[in-house]
Amino acid sequence: MAQHTTGLTTHPDLAEMRERLERTASSGSAVALGGLVLLAGLYAAISPWVVHFSGTPFIAVNNLIVGVAVGLIGFCAALAPERMLRPAWVVAPLGVWLIISPWVVTATHGARAGIIWNNCWIGAVTAVLGLAAMGLTVGITRRAPR
Repeated sequence: MAQHTTGLTTHPDLAEMRERLERTASSGSAVALGGLVLLAGLYAAISPWVVHFSGTPFIAVNNLIVGVAVGLIGFCAALAPERMLRPAWVVAPLGVWLIISPWVVTATHGARAGIIWNNCWIGAVTAVLGLAAMGLTVGITRRAPR
């Protein structure tokens, strides 16, 4: 049985598009962005112990899991930006989740002010870094010479 291929796999400009994305991803700004995402993830993961989330184990576990996920994405994006720039788009929704999680995850749907401030700041930074990854991918692709 013969396999029929259609769509983007047979597109004549596919090689050029891949080359443009690899050139963008291997730039210094993509590597720096990956490093910043890694640092934001590490802080989100350790923030329950830095800010003392005592008495709120659910938000502490939430920050640990989300922080490790963001940190892994950032680590991989810093090591292999040509492969991880597109999956780095996941960072923006994770940042939004960090912002709203103090109200969603806590048992009383309300957390102390320190926890809320911490998550709002680190969530905003993470969301902005995720948007920067999106902009780096989309912006460079559109500005490439023809």
